Amino acid sequence: MRKGTQLEHFPNLVAMFLDRVEQRGDGPFLWAKRGGTWQSTSYRDAARQVAALSASLLKIGCKPGDRVMLVSENRPEWLIADLAIMAAGCVTVPTYTTNTTRDHTHILTNSGARAVIVSTQKLAKALIPAVLFSSDCHDVIGIEDIRTGQPVNGARFHHWDELVAGEGDVEAVRKRVAGIRREDLACLIYTSGTGGAPRGVRQHHGAILHNVAACTDVIANDFTWEDEVFLSFLPASHAYEHSGGQMFPIGLGAQIYYAESLEKLATNIEEVRPTLMVVVPRLFEMLRQRMLKAIEKQGGLGQKLLNKALAIGKERYETGSIPLKDWPADLAIRLLLKKKVSQKFGGRIKAMVSGGAPLNADVGLFFHSLGLTMLQGYGQTEAGPVISCNRPKNGIRIETVGPPLKDVEVRFAEDGELLVRGELVMHGYWNNEEESARVLQNGWLHTGDVGHFDDQGRIVITDRKKDLIVNDKGDNVSPQRVEGMLTLQPEIAQAMVHGDRRPHLVALLVPEPELVAELKGDEAAIRSRLQKAVDRVNAELSVIEKVRRFTLAEEGFSVDNEQMTPSMKIRRHVLKQVYGERLDALYGK
Repeated sequence: MRKGTQLEHFPNLVAMFLDRVEQRGDGPFLWAKRGGTWQSTSYRDAARQVAALSASLLKIGCKPGDRVMLVSENRPEWLIADLAIMAAGCVTVPTYTTNTTRDHTHILTNSGARAVIVSTQKLAKALIPAVLFSSDCHDVIGIEDIRTGQPVNGARFHHWDELVAGEGDVEAVRKRVAGIRREDLACLIYTSGTGGAPRGVRQHHGAILHNVAACTDVIANDFTWEDEVFLSFLPASHAYEHSGGQMFPIGLGAQIYYAESLEKLATNIEEVRPTLMVVVPRLFEMLRQRMLKAIEKQGGLGQKLLNKALAIGKERYETGSIPLKDWPADLAIRLLLKKKVSQKFGGRIKAMVSGGAPLNADVGLFFHSLGLTMLQGYGQTEAGPVISCNRPKNGIRIETVGPPLKDVEVRFAEDGELLVRGELVMHGYWNNEEESARVLQNGWLHTGDVGHFDDQGRIVITDRKKDLIVNDKGDNVSPQRVEGMLTLQPEIAQAMVHGDRRPHLVALLVPEPELVAELKGDEAAIRSRLQKAVDRVNAELSVIEKVRRFTLAEEGFSVDNEQMTPSMKIRRHVLKQVYGERLDALYGK
């Protein structure tokens, strides 16, 4: 297939896919493990299924512009469904598999989704009650068998196998999508806002294509554009995986393997031998801990080699070179340690791109010292989602997120807020003109992040204007929403949740004085009652919002102790200064 230094110009995402079908034909495209062996779907067969499913969607009543919700774990059918929805002229609404019925209800209602595709009976359990409350959703398509027991609000149920059967008219799809332009809506990706209710980010075809082209520029010019292999394991409903782990591989004409599970990820990496991986910092942290434990257990030479590798890696990173006396040790490290680490990652990995959440510099330096190329990206769903990325030709600095991608304008406002302009910027939030007007001003996206350029034009993010918590997987969580639900409980007077760059939320709680009086200050009894209150709240929250542990504040938050503003908002930075160590300690239990 054609490989150059830049992506061709496409009018829409489906056109890009069909172009790659022409080039790759019967070559492998999508891989999944079935019956213990990896089995592939070719580019041509995927196109056949896309054509058949898009025709079926139109046949059951979907019209161009209609929203179709997609609830599925990562699998070949996910991407086929996504492409088929767009090939029908409809709009994909991907949702998290961890969503509750309430989450599904909000998204179905807000988007006005006409139909929904769901993969399994397990995922349908939380979805179907939401369909019951929906006045717009008329069709449910089950990738696997979906049993309901009784009709649901007049919704019709369809089976995937029937809808993708037949030859599929690819030429009809080509003609149908000819009128879809780059500025037309491709998908609605829901992300949590400061008010708590998820907002539908209107990503147009051009926004994602812009990201694909810009990322292709990095690979083609800083590495090599060859026959690339991706391993997909981040949620495809997340903008980062959707653009970077699904559409980007299509642009490269790559193969996509779908990991079996996070538990089997390490094994899958060795089996698949990916050339590129789109990852989140949490994965690196887990791998680092595993490697440290394995080498520590081994002891002896392995431990000495690792310690030396980290020391040499730090020296090379900070100065650009190492002393002559370290050359023999560096050679031994390359032969005995780096080679083994490379094999653990399949032996042909070009780069691992971390995004979705900030990468701890120590973790980045650890893998850098072991010979892995780590690229940290930065962005948000509202911008395609990738805005910038570290790249070798600009010098990789872990404490930065690299220069802006090709054809991306970035400037910093007087207060340091990072502003972005370009085709990658969304067209606003779905049915939310007020919030759209707030973040989109004169063509510039106001990111809410604060930073500056370093002397090489790389972006350094220093703070966030907004209070959103971004966990270690890149999921956005509104602390105000969780805190509000906690303080609605009769036992809890005040609350602050904590969890930025962490695997889950923890909380700082102030019990109601009446509860303290009732239980005569018995801390164990107070904790027990508070735990029951937290459990009640958790039952109403999604997985990423649940509070796993809590600690007690020594006094109430007030203006007098500077833990609240005069307008009665909690001062997070003050509370973190006072209770930071105790909150962090909750993660070690």
